[in-house]
Amino acid sequence: MTSSYAGDVTPQEAYAALGGDGDAVLVDVRTRAEWSYVGLPDLSPLGRTVVCVEWQRFPDGAVNERFVDELRSADLPEGAPLYFLCRSGVRSVAAARAATAAGLAPAYNILHGFEGPHDEHGHRAVAGWKNEGLPWRQG
Repeated sequence: MTSSYAGDVTPQEAYAALGGDGDAVLVDVRTRAEWSYVGLPDLSPLGRTVVCVEWQRFPDGAVNERFVDELRSADLPEGAPLYFLCRSGVRSVAAARAATAAGLAPAYNILHGFEGPHDEHGHRAVAGWKNEGLPWRQG
């Protein structure tokens, strides 16, 4: 049985929560390649950093069996709200469920992820953290 998670939030709602709650944590669950080549959310305007823990390993795509252990090793504040982000909002749902099942809650999924869905031209340019004007940086 899959554990539920606290719910879905928009990128703007997640950014506001990160700015308003000193314990809230943004967890980017994309791969090292995505962090390096696509970019990362930039929380420096909030005086914060992103916790990066792969949900799936690059290049084989295998689920990271140490995900929860690696998340716990990030020294998260007890009971901190966790906001999970991936490319489009799919891996982050699985990560939020896994965190919740492990007792790391509340865990939220950020809708549309970092890049969002494809537009009619096959480009990820219609939604998501980076396309909605939130701060980000590229390697």
